[in-house]
Amino acid sequence: MTSFGYTLMCEQSDPLSLVRDAVAAEEAGFGLAVMSDHFNPWLDEQGHSPNAWPTLGAVAQATSRLELMTFVTAPIARYHPAVIAQQAATVGLLSEGRFTLGLGAGENLNEHVIGEGWPPANVRHERFSEALDIINALFDGGYVNYVGDHYRVDSAKLWDVPETRVPIGVAVSGQQSIEVSAPRADVMIAVEPDPELGPAFDAATRATGPARKVGQLPICWDDDRDAAVTRAHEQFRWFAGGWKVNAELPGPAGFAGATQFVRPDDVAEQIPCGSDVAAIVEAVRPFVDAGFTDVALIQIGGDHQTPFLDAASSKILPALRSEFGDQ
Repeated sequence: MTSFGYTLMCEQSDPLSLVRDAVAAEEAGFGLAVMSDHFNPWLDEQGHSPNAWPTLGAVAQATSRLELMTFVTAPIARYHPAVIAQQAATVGLLSEGRFTLGLGAGENLNEHVIGEGWPPANVRHERFSEALDIINALFDGGYVNYVGDHYRVDSAKLWDVPETRVPIGVAVSGQQSIEVSAPRADVMIAVEPDPELGPAFDAATRATGPARKVGQLPICWDDDRDAAVTRAHEQFRWFAGGWKVNAELPGPAGFAGATQFVRPDDVAEQIPCGSDVAAIVEAVRPFVDAGFTDVALIQIGGDHQTPFLDAASSKILPALRSEFGDQ
């Protein structure tokens, strides 16, 4: 059984629109909403990047059933891990237990803004490992003191925590990231349907039984396919670079330069564009075959959420559930 979620993409919408879209997604029948946590958009054309955490608090209050998850927050520079733990506990309370803290090692795009540079991958993994230890210790309760190679915590305690511990999800892309993070986490997060990730994560995670596995798929729904392809190319051509490249570029100008030769047809080969429900079903299939329990759809274009959510309610979700089931 696979469940289907919706992506609240901060890079393409203002905070009030994100809250309204979350309410509409719940009404359309989505069971999960994942939210990106960025300081910058990927490209200037996307045009937005509000702070995820107050927006999540507003979404938690505006919805009643929708599960929420950060997809993902980086605890390695812009946020200290102790601050993230406090934010997560607060959203867990505001959502009455509907929140999962999704964490990852981050991108230069967002983390360089504090003026401390962008460390190499091995240092990022070291920081991520320490951050997970700190967050878990704070979630365990009591006072936490920590001295690591990258972080220090001095007598910190979370005073307001939900009755049920906030689950921790971690973004993984291969064996190295699984070894670092899976033993400290409950949920797997990935953006590519690699069938090897799930079994490796299950072998290493602290979760009892197979872990929840959450993937993400961009689409560009529009009755006019040509318009959908144009919009996907304008706002999502950064996606073609792959995550090893995407983690390193410092800003929207860098992504614009790196993707200047990406053609609209190149984007359309990777992202379902138009109003073909069958194409979306087939794009989801590799995630289902790879054992993902949840797939969160991204509708490209902040101003194009309403027609997508209408179609999701009437066509897309019924087709996905008919083909793959839904919890």
